[in-house]
Amino acid sequence: MKAMPLPAALFTLNREHLVQRLLPRSLAVFNANDIMPTNADGAMGHLQNADLFYLTGVHQEETILLLAPDAFDPNHREILFVRQPNEHLAIWEGHKLTKAQATAVSGIKNVKWLSDFPVIFRSLVCEMENVYLNTNEHQRADVTVETRDMRFIRETREKYPLHRFHRLAPLMHALRAVKSQFEIDAIQAACDLTGKGFQRVCKFVKPGVNETEIEAEFAHEFIRHKGVFAYPPIIAAGANNNILHYNQNDQSCKKGDLLLLDVAAGLGNYMSDLTRTIPVSGKFTRRQKQVYNAVLRIFRAQVAALTPGKTTKDLRTECEERTAKECVDLGLLKMSDLKKQSPDAPAVRKFFMHGVSHPIGLDVHDVTYNHFKIQPGWVLTVEPAIYLADEGFGVRLENTIVVTPDGPLDLMANIPIEADEIEALMHRR
Repeated sequence: MKAMPLPAALFTLNREHLVQRLLPRSLAVFNANDIMPTNADGAMGHLQNADLFYLTGVHQEETILLLAPDAFDPNHREILFVRQPNEHLAIWEGHKLTKAQATAVSGIKNVKWLSDFPVIFRSLVCEMENVYLNTNEHQRADVTVETRDMRFIRETREKYPLHRFHRLAPLMHALRAVKSQFEIDAIQAACDLTGKGFQRVCKFVKPGVNETEIEAEFAHEFIRHKGVFAYPPIIAAGANNNILHYNQNDQSCKKGDLLLLDVAAGLGNYMSDLTRTIPVSGKFTRRQKQVYNAVLRIFRAQVAALTPGKTTKDLRTECEERTAKECVDLGLLKMSDLKKQSPDAPAVRKFFMHGVSHPIGLDVHDVTYNHFKIQPGWVLTVEPAIYLADEGFGVRLENTIVVTPDGPLDLMANIPIEADEIEALMHRR
């Protein structure tokens, strides 16, 4: 991930908001993510822990943040630990932050080398009663590899068994759900880059091109603007439309096919999420346009329904009801099917089987809990769909939306979504 400049004041404010939620005499610890190995002597690129970045703006590996707002020594109330630069690191890995640079990025005045951490940490633990530790509590996560956070939790609890330990995740989930204007601007920049990629691809797609070539067009546009794929791209032609997390991306696009593009950019740690379904030949068939416009009507209604006080479960229920009505009009369901359905198994799930909204920000599926109620400042996706496996195609549409006190704000409003707009764009080659 290539860094994009954000003001240190943003990270300082984020730390202040967290500190207000800590119990008296508390110490909170945040670790950078590990650099994960591949095979032989290979390693993946470093992807920073999103909570640590949210509080410091630092991308560097092996970084640690300590927050102890009631520490006796004022210099110990917030401390950032980073790797000490040396000639070997400079030659083999490149530049590492100096203390002054770490302060400039994070707004933290007391920056120490990583080697100072054990002594300072022990001193602060002994002074405090409560210790807050961090771990990944995303409700859909399946964590099978021990992380740096988990190792640190185990070691700390073994060394200091009589302290009171607390979870940082609930606090961070609540804080990160509500985006500041700085963050919304960063997400908007990622959305704008996504739009450039989409317009490029619409002018490129035609019968005979391969899904791989389309992926390359997105990659070219994203990378040349210092962006990345926000998630593994889904470029699904024909019957592949109906595979929700299709990632093979190597099939030929045929005349008459629909092409589902679930592809978006990440820029400077903030993510966007877009889905469009376009006709490979540049023009929808009559049936394809019927289904497309049905999904578009659901999309419009769901955006309008994105209001404070609801949960993402409420949004899914509303979307299923709207989709069921459209499926009846399309001849996919009968009213008798809706009367016979059970609350736990709606008939419409044959044609729409996933959620319609998820928070987005530093992570594509940003942290939250199902019981959290939407507030102004949340950024969510809206992604209704109808999948017709028996007819060999599906349609999904998705934009990234901000919830505001004055109504939803579509950060992708400038990206074509109407069927006529898509067709017109594809004919401007």
